[in-house]
Amino acid sequence: MDKEIYKLTDDIFASNLIHPGEMIKDEIEERGITQKKLAEETGISVTVLNEVLNGKRAVTVEYALLLEAALGIDAEIWIRQQARYNKQKALTDQSFIKRLSKVRQIASVL
Repeated sequence: MDKEIYKLTDDIFASNLIHPGEMIKDEIEERGITQKKLAEETGISVTVLNEVLNGKRAVTVEYALLLEAALGIDAEIWIRQQARYNKQKALTDQSFIKRLSKVRQIASVL
Protein backbone atom coordinates (compact mmCIF):
# COMPACT_ATOMS: atom_id res chain seq x y z
CA MET A 1 0.00 0.00 0.00
CA ASP A 2 1.44 3.39 -1.00
CA LYS A 3 1.83 5.95 1.74
CA GLU A 4 -0.30 9.01 1.12
CA ILE A 5 -1.22 11.95 3.32
CA TYR A 6 -4.86 13.00 3.54
CA LYS A 7 -5.88 16.43 4.80
CA LEU A 8 -8.69 16.07 7.33
CA THR A 9 -8.85 19.70 8.52
CA ASP A 10 -6.57 22.73 8.19
CA ASP A 11 -4.25 21.34 10.86
CA ILE A 12 -5.04 17.60 11.01
CA PHE A 13 -3.65 15.13 8.51
CA ALA A 14 -3.94 11.36 8.32
CA SER A 15 -1.53 9.05 6.60
CA ASN A 16 -3.09 6.18 4.74
CA LEU A 17 -6.78 5.60 4.57
CA ILE A 18 -7.19 2.12 5.99
CA HIS A 19 -10.32 0.24 5.02
CA PRO A 20 -11.39 -2.22 7.74
CA GLY A 21 -11.40 -4.96 5.12
CA GLU A 22 -7.62 -4.69 4.94
CA MET A 23 -7.40 -5.29 8.68
CA ILE A 24 -9.77 -8.26 8.47
CA LYS A 25 -7.76 -9.66 5.58
CA ASP A 26 -4.55 -9.40 7.64
CA GLU A 27 -6.30 -11.10 10.58
CA ILE A 28 -7.55 -14.08 8.61
CA GLU A 29 -4.20 -14.50 6.86
CA GLU A 30 -2.46 -14.48 10.26
CA ARG A 31 -4.86 -17.17 11.46
CA GLY A 32 -4.42 -19.24 8.30
CA ILE A 33 -8.10 -18.95 7.36
CA THR A 34 -8.89 -18.78 3.66
CA GLN A 35 -11.42 -16.34 2.26
CA LYS A 36 -13.42 -19.31 1.01
CA LYS A 37 -13.53 -20.88 4.48
CA LEU A 38 -14.54 -17.60 6.13
CA ALA A 39 -17.23 -17.07 3.48
CA GLU A 40 -18.61 -20.56 4.18
CA GLU A 41 -18.60 -19.98 7.95
CA THR A 42 -20.33 -16.61 7.74
CA GLY A 43 -22.67 -17.21 4.83
CA ILE A 44 -21.21 -14.21 2.99
CA SER A 45 -20.61 -14.97 -0.69
CA VAL A 46 -16.95 -15.38 -1.63
CA THR A 47 -17.26 -12.53 -4.14
CA VAL A 48 -18.76 -10.12 -1.60
CA LEU A 49 -16.24 -11.10 1.09
CA ASN A 50 -13.38 -10.59 -1.36
CA GLU A 51 -14.73 -7.13 -2.21
CA VAL A 52 -14.92 -6.26 1.51
CA LEU A 53 -11.40 -7.53 2.16
CA ASN A 54 -10.06 -5.54 -0.79
CA GLY A 55 -11.78 -2.31 0.27
CA LYS A 56 -14.24 -2.27 -2.62
CA ARG A 57 -17.29 -2.79 -0.42
CA ALA A 58 -18.14 -1.45 3.05
CA VAL A 59 -18.19 -3.56 6.18
CA THR A 60 -21.88 -3.35 7.05
CA VAL A 61 -23.25 -3.91 10.54
CA GLU A 62 -24.46 -7.34 9.41
CA TYR A 63 -21.04 -8.31 8.05
CA ALA A 64 -19.38 -7.01 11.22
CA LEU A 65 -21.68 -9.16 13.38
CA LEU A 66 -21.04 -12.24 11.22
CA LEU A 67 -17.30 -11.63 11.42
CA GLU A 68 -17.56 -11.20 15.18
CA ALA A 69 -19.24 -14.60 15.41
CA ALA A 70 -16.59 -16.23 13.20
CA LEU A 71 -13.45 -14.49 14.49
CA GLY A 72 -14.36 -13.47 18.03
CA ILE A 73 -13.46 -9.82 17.36
CA ASP A 74 -16.04 -7.31 18.57
CA ALA A 75 -18.19 -6.03 15.70
CA GLU A 76 -17.87 -2.51 17.10
CA ILE A 77 -14.23 -2.43 16.01
CA TRP A 78 -15.16 -3.01 12.36
CA ILE A 79 -18.17 -0.67 12.51
CA ARG A 80 -16.13 2.18 14.01
CA GLN A 81 -13.24 1.60 11.62
CA GLN A 82 -15.64 1.71 8.65
CA ALA A 83 -17.16 4.96 9.93
CA ARG A 84 -13.68 6.52 10.35
CA TYR A 85 -12.72 5.34 6.88
CA ASN A 86 -15.91 6.81 5.39
CA LYS A 87 -15.30 10.12 7.14
CA GLN A 88 -11.67 10.32 6.03
CA LYS A 89 -12.67 9.39 2.50
CA ALA A 90 -15.32 12.13 2.42
CA LEU A 91 -12.81 14.67 3.72
CA THR A 92 -10.46 13.88 0.83
CA ASP A 93 -13.13 14.59 -1.78
CA GLN A 94 -12.50 18.15 -2.93
CA SER A 95 -16.01 18.67 -4.31
CA PHE A 96 -17.46 17.56 -0.99
CA ILE A 97 -15.06 19.85 0.90
CA LYS A 98 -16.26 22.80 -1.18
CA ARG A 99 -19.88 21.86 -0.50
CA LEU A 100 -19.16 21.49 3.21
CA SER A 101 -17.44 24.87 3.29
CA LYS A 102 -20.40 26.50 1.55
CA VAL A 103 -22.85 24.98 4.05
CA ARG A 104 -20.70 26.20 6.94
CA GLN A 105 -20.67 29.72 5.48
CA ILE A 106 -24.45 29.68 5.11
CA ALA A 107 -24.91 28.28 8.61
CA SER A 108 -22.66 30.93 10.14
CA VAL A 109 -24.92 33.66 8.76
CA LEU A 110 -28.09 32.14 10.20
